[in-house]
Amino acid sequence: MSKESYEFSADINQLMHLIVNAFYSKKEVFLRELLSNASDALDKIRYQSLTDKSVLGNSTDLKIQLTPNTEDKTLTITDTGIGMTKEDLINTLGTVAKSGTKAFMEYLKEKDNQLDLIGQFGVGFYSAYLVSDKVTVITKHNDDIGYIWESNANGSFTIEPYASEDLERGTRIILTLKEDCHEFLTETTVKELVMKHSQYISFPIELLVEKTEEVEIEDEETENNETVTETNETVTETNETVTETNETVTETNEAVTENNETENVTVEDVDENEEPVKKTKKVTTMEWEQLNEQKPIWTRKPEDVTADEYASFYKSISNDHGDYAGVKHFSVEGNVEFSSLLFVPENKPFDMFQGGEEKVVNKIKLYVRRVFILDNCKDLLPEYLNFVAGVVDSNDLPLNVSREMIQENRVLRIIKKQLVKKTIDLMTDLTDNKEKYTKFYDAFSKNIKLGVYEDSTNRDKLSSLLRYQTTKSNGELVSLDEYVERMPEGQKSIYYLSGENIKSIENSPFLEQLNKRGHEVLFMTEAIDEYMLQQFKDFKEKTLVDVSKEDLGLEQTDEEKDQFKADEEDYKTLCEHVKEILKENVSKVSISNKIVDTPCVLSASKFGWSANMQRIMKAQALGDNSMQQFMMGQKIFELNPASKTIQALKTKFEADNNDAAIKDLVWLLYESSMLNSGFSLDDPSTFTKRLNKIINLGLNLEDNEPVETITNDEVVVNADNEVVVNDDNDNGGEQMEQVD
Repeated sequence: MSKESYEFSADINQLMHLIVNAFYSKKEVFLRELLSNASDALDKIRYQSLTDKSVLGNSTDLKIQLTPNTEDKTLTITDTGIGMTKEDLINTLGTVAKSGTKAFMEYLKEKDNQLDLIGQFGVGFYSAYLVSDKVTVITKHNDDIGYIWESNANGSFTIEPYASEDLERGTRIILTLKEDCHEFLTETTVKELVMKHSQYISFPIELLVEKTEEVEIEDEETENNETVTETNETVTETNETVTETNETVTETNEAVTENNETENVTVEDVDENEEPVKKTKKVTTMEWEQLNEQKPIWTRKPEDVTADEYASFYKSISNDHGDYAGVKHFSVEGNVEFSSLLFVPENKPFDMFQGGEEKVVNKIKLYVRRVFILDNCKDLLPEYLNFVAGVVDSNDLPLNVSREMIQENRVLRIIKKQLVKKTIDLMTDLTDNKEKYTKFYDAFSKNIKLGVYEDSTNRDKLSSLLRYQTTKSNGELVSLDEYVERMPEGQKSIYYLSGENIKSIENSPFLEQLNKRGHEVLFMTEAIDEYMLQQFKDFKEKTLVDVSKEDLGLEQTDEEKDQFKADEEDYKTLCEHVKEILKENVSKVSISNKIVDTPCVLSASKFGWSANMQRIMKAQALGDNSMQQFMMGQKIFELNPASKTIQALKTKFEADNNDAAIKDLVWLLYESSMLNSGFSLDDPSTFTKRLNKIINLGLNLEDNEPVETITNDEVVVNADNEVVVNDDNDNGGEQMEQVD
């Protein structure tokens, strides 16, 4: 039968363009694809042999062999799998993206068997043209004679019979490599690629390697043995002479010394039983070396894996020189089947929140039936779990185009959901060991908080992992569950206060009323807490309340309610006057029930930014200034009617509501409250001057420095140290104020 020529059933030029520019981003994937195909062909013949062992014939050794040829510039991949008939060659290799597995799967379903395979040929086969000018396929199926399929991707291929008996069954693919792809012929490169992508394939992958060893040289060996024999006889005679007298011993030793100089033999080094001296030469041979001896640890039962094996595997996949904090080894069966092995580290990776092109998505390796597919698959875990390392091995993840282009699909969503659930379970398990979890939480608290912010589905579980210091924890971290358990009767909310550090929060005036009532308050010091709280509103039916904002909603007795209403009425006029002085700097001035000893505080409005959030937003290089001005202006100046300072201010105001000193006192109270409440001053210089004025007055010193107020008014100081304010809002009316 002569060679026959066929046209491809698709535009091969368009296909090659797609392969090079769309399907694959790296040329090296060709080896992964072809090894996967070979593994599937072996799976098929093994499946048939379960019911009919005669299909194996004399080729019972199921394996894959790689043969690089540096002289011919070819790389050969041989498997003893099921092989292909002539019809398979035409219909499978001649039809782009048609998978032989699809028909095989339909056959299995008819037989009520669910053996899942990746696919023997299809687009994966054409990845060979990433590195090859010409591809030759020699194949033999039990139901047909052998054939040679050959194409150089020019739009056609040829098929001719192959009568040699060197391939009893299976497929041999010969790649004639391009000029710039000869690196794939080197032993080191091939080994690295197999170890990276295919080390867990269940069939042996053997590479023909060059071995150098030393062998004896026969002719020189005989001469050398005769020389050694003569030397041994001389040594024996010398030893007999040595035993006669001490004088003879001396003479003999001198003779031995001379003999060593000529014969290069010493008495001490010579032994009658010593092996004859042999001469060797280096000989190079070719041998088969198995590359994938390591078995996938995730396919074993968890109880069969030792702690050392887990530790070794973790370091191999994570590049972490430290230890892992916890491991979750599990399999999922049902509509979707996969095995997984997940680790959480003890220490925070240095690149955990690195941005740009080197941003770490996650450290999960994706396998399909033990064939490596992708590193850092972004669809397997959300960003907040980017510190988790591990593997996922799916049995039924569809790879319709190529193993590198995984599209969003139902199977992947199910896998992701299970991985997130198991990872949260793993972190929850760590809480059983308080010391271990504290170390873990110190490293990954930001990740957990980011998860609470982003993941509404798992927010309840993640929020139980949060830990904070409180007013009653004595420096220890407390969970929200512990907080809720020890809430006093009648408390309906979870109180928290955010700030730059613990020390500043502990001394905050916002805690006074809550401490008096015995309510515990959480301390939040990380910037991400503020963002998290935008989405995290309640925990176990308890509302989270920021104590630095208006209206804490504290329970009041009837007596307290009556007193508060009376204070509101009593201080109404003063509050209105203070609002006129501060103008747009505050949205409201009111009486407070949240402070006990402090004269006044500056609270954020219910829907405005807290002082800590304002500090964070000001530090943003690309922040929205218009939004900042709106949200930062929503401040409420709260006066404490029980404070002697406020009571004295009220008395002074009632005595003379035009007293110029009241304005300066109000500004001092406002600015000191800003600092005490965690806000930053808009004009620190003016505050300092006003403070220095008071210091000088206390020291009875004259101070001629005028003090300006923080308003939008034009300030003029006359010669008598009177501050003349030209208020534009009053249509240019002038007001004289004497600094007292």
